[in-house]
Amino acid sequence: MRKALVVGGAGFIGSHLCGALLAEGAKVICVDDFSLGTRENISDSRKNENFRLYEADASKEDVLEQIFDKEAPDYVFHLAANSDIQASASNPEIEYKNTYTTTFRVLSCMRRFGVSKMFFASTSAVYGDQRDVLLDENTPNLSPVSYYGAAKLGSEALINAFSYMNDIQALVFRFPNVIGPRLTHGVIYDFIRKLKKNPQRLEILGDGKQTKPYIYVSDLAEAILRFKETGRQGVSLYNVGVEGDTSVTRIADIVCEEMGLSSVQYDYTGGEGGWKGDVPRFRYCLDKIHGAGWKAVYTSDEAVRRTVREIAAGGDIHV
Repeated sequence: MRKALVVGGAGFIGSHLCGALLAEGAKVICVDDFSLGTRENISDSRKNENFRLYEADASKEDVLEQIFDKEAPDYVFHLAANSDIQASASNPEIEYKNTYTTTFRVLSCMRRFGVSKMFFASTSAVYGDQRDVLLDENTPNLSPVSYYGAAKLGSEALINAFSYMNDIQALVFRFPNVIGPRLTHGVIYDFIRKLKKNPQRLEILGDGKQTKPYIYVSDLAEAILRFKETGRQGVSLYNVGVEGDTSVTRIADIVCEEMGLSSVQYDYTGGEGGWKGDVPRFRYCLDKIHGAGWKAVYTSDEAVRRTVREIAAGGDIHV
């Protein structure tokens, strides 16, 4: 791979991927509209002569076509999406534009300019609320309950069709919550922000029993790079995750421990989910990717604790 186009490259995951690609010696073209991503995220990458940045909206066809035409990428990593599921619950238009439409635009440009390799960041949310099912890549009846999950599943369908019609080699990862440095939202971010404002009480959405796997961002980036060359036309699909899972109350405990807080009163809002569209728990099968020789370095609890330490020490969260 000589030249990689990273759509959403200034975002949380995308910025880590840009750094990893540069470390491999690739030339990286980053496209981001900075609606969620930041220039600070890619400050180190911008010092590299092999990095180029375009501030552009990937949902705009003409803008994206100009970048493809000028740069002629060999590989496209598509991470542009609305990553804040709770935010889109009140405005589904966000998902249509930032998640689904960007996917169609990227695929249309790949088709027009003859780019045959891509990675797509999908999500465990495509499975919907199937908490009593061991979810693997062949689980039937995918029924997402969030707008985010629906837009990602629709994007997967587009990738399947474009891959078949245009001989594209596509790698698709379905992964759960991703955490680590540069995190901008989510339960860990919210808990630290709340406790900085009031170190005696902590509001916890739901009943605190919501339990999910949390993957550390460097583990995910490493997996993307390892499997990026599928060697086959069509879609190669993997669940990507970690050993174990972590409850919301356990996250609160870890945050309090790492911030040196004792006797914090937890105030639960009640209900199984934190918000409508939140899947309280699920069982994730990782047999396929483990069988291919990959496992995450950090367990879910280890990823949470490491993230809390980095974010709390960074001083980037404002109350």
